[in-house]
Amino acid sequence: MAGGEGSRLGVLTATRTKPAVPFAGKYRIIDFALSNCINSAVFDVMLLAQYRPHSLIDHIGVGRPWDLDRSITGGVQIYQPYTDRSDSGWYLGTADAVFQNFRFVRSGRPDLILILSGDHIYQMDYDPMIEFHLDHQSDLTIATLRVKPDETHRFGILEVDSDYRVQSFTEKPDSPSGTLASMGVYIFQREALYRALLSDADRPDSSRDFGADIIPRMIDDGLRVSAFPYSGYWVDVGTLSSYWQSHMDLLSRPPSLHLNDRSWVIHTKSEERPPALLQSGALVRDSLICDGAMISEGAVVENSVLSPGVYIGPSAQISHSIILTDAHIASNASVNKAVVDKIVRVGEDCLIGKTDSENIATIGKASHIPPGTIIKPGQEIPTDSRPKDFT
Repeated sequence: MAGGEGSRLGVLTATRTKPAVPFAGKYRIIDFALSNCINSAVFDVMLLAQYRPHSLIDHIGVGRPWDLDRSITGGVQIYQPYTDRSDSGWYLGTADAVFQNFRFVRSGRPDLILILSGDHIYQMDYDPMIEFHLDHQSDLTIATLRVKPDETHRFGILEVDSDYRVQSFTEKPDSPSGTLASMGVYIFQREALYRALLSDADRPDSSRDFGADIIPRMIDDGLRVSAFPYSGYWVDVGTLSSYWQSHMDLLSRPPSLHLNDRSWVIHTKSEERPPALLQSGALVRDSLICDGAMISEGAVVENSVLSPGVYIGPSAQISHSIILTDAHIASNASVNKAVVDKIVRVGEDCLIGKTDSENIATIGKASHIPPGTIIKPGQEIPTDSRPKDFT
């Protein structure tokens, strides 16, 4: 499922769908779900795209980085909304997206269907969950984990019995019954899913959503819905704060997610870039620096992530920030607790954000920030802004 608009990510999704948002310097968010699939020996993959899919499609291509460029069986296919003589068109919800493409799903005659959100950061072997699903003879199995009480309003919350059978499921509750949350990772029996989607399509009051409609109705109908317990690192980067915090998690000691684990490689489409260059006197602490980045003399980079081709000018200060591909930070500029999108140009002596603030400053793609500009914590600069927009 890779069609989300991701409006809570602000300017980061102004020109791209949420799964195509860059992550950890060299990746896109979608890379984690795709890599989990191939590392779990799942090679038959369908991507359902909708909102601004162009950068996502360009990134995926024929699927070669994930070994999904297969011509006989398996591989990756990207499906977008279409119109025909039936009642098809723009996807009305997550369930409707699957229902509109179900004839493509059934054509491969799978026994089980694994449905994933394309905008989550985690490393998960799906094999134990599949075995759990079969052992419990479930119609649907939902991957679950515990979340903080103040985050329950963002998730589907479950109640389960001692045999992991789901007794209730409430999507984004105002008054949650607990902290056991859905990860948006589902395994369905093929025909159970089809019957649920077909029934839902006949209901005029349905929002056509898995969490709000399909799952609660399957429970009410007495189908076997099970909760698979997961204990690893997982984050839904659906908000700017979670996107920023997940990057900071990568810089912790030890990191919450081990990107250099050679037994579970996160694959991606990479550009050909030269090695990173740190000039004499540059200081880097607890940061990820990607190929093609240049840190000039006297510059300081700490607790930050620099994507490919980022330039940091002399005596610039970068702290607790995420700087995306080919951004240019001029001399003496200070960037603190900020997210700077691709090909942004930050002028000399600019002051962006504040490290000890609770709010994150964001600068939209391809913006040009004139010298001496002050951008306050929490301020958002729209995509393609120009110096005249700051006068």
